This record gives sequence, structure tokens and C-alpha cells, in this order.
Amino acid sequence: MVFVFTILYDRKIMLRNFFVLAMLPLAALCQENWENPVRKLLKEGKPVIAGTVTIASPDVAAQMANMGFDLIWIEMEHSGITLETARNMILATRGLKAMPFIRVPVNELWTAKRALDVGAIGVIFPFTSTPELARQAAAATKYPPQGRRGFGPGLATFRWPSPEGYAAFANKNTMTVIIIEEERALEKVDEIAATPGIDVLFIGTSDLSQSLGVGGQLDHPKMKAALDKILAAGKKHGVPVGRPAGTPELIKRYLAEGYLFIQGPADLNLLGGGAKPLLDTMGKSGIDPKNRPLY
Repeated sequence: MVFVFTILYDRKIMLRNFFVLAMLPLAALCQENWENPVRKLLKEGKPVIAGTVTIASPDVAAQMANMGFDLIWIEMEHSGITLETARNMILATRGLKAMPFIRVPVNELWTAKRALDVGAIGVIFPFTSTPELARQAAAATKYPPQGRRGFGPGLATFRWPSPEGYAAFANKNTMTVIIIEEERALEKVDEIAATPGIDVLFIGTSDLSQSLGVGGQLDHPKMKAALDKILAAGKKHGVPVGRPAGTPELIKRYLAEGYLFIQGPADLNLLGGGAKPLLDTMGKSGIDPKNRPLY
């Protein structure tokens, strides 16, 4: 009886291993032909939305990575997230829907290199206000001869194993998003949009409004003229344009206006928005700083 069971068990293992081995070429082929889904959607003229992560927690990143967002926007310009935490967040996204992008603190070659080497598949560069900075951003995300990224992808290859070699994979799939958020960028926005290797023109609407002297007035005529100019430059050069949107109504409006890359609300905003209806039902609320000073 034991002998018969052993034979059957061995055959089961052999059969399972056969199917695993048979599938390996298919799996390798699928990986070799893989395309960054964010790039693919934009190329097809379809919109994408980012979930913004500001909480230094891989658990939060993993939750947001499978909510339906196309990418998670790991915020390293305006949060306390460190490179080590960003690495853990990126590892936590393996097998989930959203692609990990990092907004680096400054448009520099070395900041992009470190973000990519911990496994980001896209880099978002702030204050890209000149054609020179646009070219620097594009070069920072690509290996030579297309760019100037230094080679040391030991950690990145663990997140992105690639049959064709990581350098070829990265040059094909890594995305470069630049942020237009200063008045001086408007003077050369056409040249900025024409820069080879730029995948998205993102508008930092808050900073741009401040730079234009109409802080927070996003519907001001100065802002409208600036937004129209950026949208026109993107359309002319075939580069998708994006902006932040915090409500379903704004998302619908901006999509109708031609924006394709939407930065959705941050994790803390989503937390507050989700809790408020429940607490309102019971008449519960936190401390109102208008009525009780916090410092």
C-alpha cells in the first residue's frame, strides 16, 4: 500500500514539474514582451491615475497598489519617506497592479539614479523649467547611448527580472515625467515638450499658480492661459499632459479637457475622506484647530 502511494506521489510530482518546466519558455516570453502598462495606456490615448503615497509604510503602498490605481506616486519631495522605505514599498508592489513611480526631491542625475536602482519604473522630476533640465531628466532615466544613467542595478533586477537584460528592459520601460510649475517654464514649454525621452508633461498647479502671482486660484485667467499653453504644447509634440485632481467631478472635467495623467489624492486624504461619512453619522469629529489652538 505504501509502495503504491509512493509511486503515485512521485508521478504527481513529476507531472507537476513537467508542467512547470513546460510553462517556463512561455513565462520568459511574456516577461520579454512585457510593456510598462502606464506607458501602454498613454500610448493608446487612454487615461491613467496615480495614487499618491506620503505615509512611510510598505503596507499602505501595497494596499494602494491594488486598489485600481495605474501607478503609485511615491512622494519623496514633500514627505518624510526615505530611500530605504521607498525600496520596501516597491518590493511590496510585486504582483500588484500599480507601477511604482517616485517623485524625487530635485531634478538631478543622482536622485533619479538612486530612485531607479531601488526599483522605480518611473521618475517624476519637479521644477523642470528649462529645456536643459528637460534633457537632463530624460538622460537620467536611460542607460547609454540613450542617456547617462550609471550601471548598478543589483536591487532593481530583483524587482524587475528581465530575460533580455535589465538595461534593455529599463530603457524600454522606464518613464520620465517632468513637472511644469514655474512661470519661466512657459516661455520655453514648446521646446521642453519637444525633448526626446519625455513621456509626460505634468502641471504642478499649486506651484504654478504661486509663480504666476495668483496662488490657489486655479480658474484665474492667468492660470487658464498657462494651462492651455501647456496642453497645446503636449498635443503638438504627442506628449500626454497631467495634473492633480482630488474629486470625481474634477477628474471627469480634466479628462474632458484632454488631460491623461491624473495624480489622485494622497493616502491621508483618502483616509480622511473614507472616515468622515462614518463619523458624521454618529456626530463624531476631531479637534477643530480653529476653535482650539494646537500650539
